Amino acid sequence: MLFTISGKHIEITEGIRRHAEEKTAKLPRYYNSINQIEVIIDGSAASNTSVEIIARAEHSKIFVVTETGVDAYKCIDVAVHKLERQLRRKKTKERNNKHTGCIESA
Repeated sequence: MLFTISGKHIEITEGIRRHAEEKTAKLPRYYNSINQIEVIIDGSAASNTSVEIIARAEHSKIFVVTETGVDAYKCIDVAVHKLERQLRRKKTKERNNKHTGCIESA
């Protein structure tokens, strides 16, 4: 899985990078075809930090989550939680929409 992190108007410290990597490493558990995760942290607002996580999966499926708050670590946590919910919902829909085959009753 390819992981990239970038910052706009903010310096990405090793602690933020490690925290984001640890949290997003759990995402394939919810949707196993994820092959790329991109984290963008924007610190351009005066006191708020915006975190956007983009997860790309097979067959051009893209999942995007944005969270804004004061602390970058908390924003990463909340954004990952939102993305887990999205992935879980998508996986459930895929499982429920499988065709079971035509069974004729006698």
